[in-house]
Amino acid sequence: MDVLQLDVSGRPQAWMTVKEAAILYACDAVAWTLGDPFHTMRGGVQRSTGRQSRIEVHSIIAVRGSIPSRAWRQTPALTNGKLFARDRHVCAYCGGCFAGDELTREHIIPVSRRGLDTWMNCITACRSCNGRKGNRMPEEAHMTLMYLPYVPSLHEDMILRGRRILADQMEFLLASVPRSSRLHA
Repeated sequence: MDVLQLDVSGRPQAWMTVKEAAILYACDAVAWTLGDPFHTMRGGVQRSTGRQSRIEVHSIIAVRGSIPSRAWRQTPALTNGKLFARDRHVCAYCGGCFAGDELTREHIIPVSRRGLDTWMNCITACRSCNGRKGNRMPEEAHMTLMYLPYVPSLHEDMILRGRRILADQMEFLLASVPRSSRLHA
């Protein structure tokens, strides 16, 4: 399991390994934590006390320091995995639910017609519907969208990255995701 790293104000920054989190604990770089510890790392035995060192790692940690505010204005990177997760593996044209290897990134305005490879121009489509639409606009192919694209928030992006997310991490992230998001469905 990974640890959700936040900045001191509570904004998600990254997913990190338990070992990376333990280093932050050891360097006194953890400002605060949420939830119960989910992993304990054990170290050596102190000669003078005979006690073994240990670090209890929480699933959500806030790290001291700050990051530039402009970093939170950036659009999350678009990948097929995150696109398919955003659209819940549902084809935007036929409404069928498919496995990832049966899906494609479909450009509403085709790239050959100057359509951009962006969150707002990309939807999930099954291979059959993508082939049927081809190089045309949806209306030219007599195909209608069953849902509209949107740009995920940064909290949604942390969920869409495809990690195995613990219940307390998911609860924390979903608390800042708009109710209209498909991730609440």
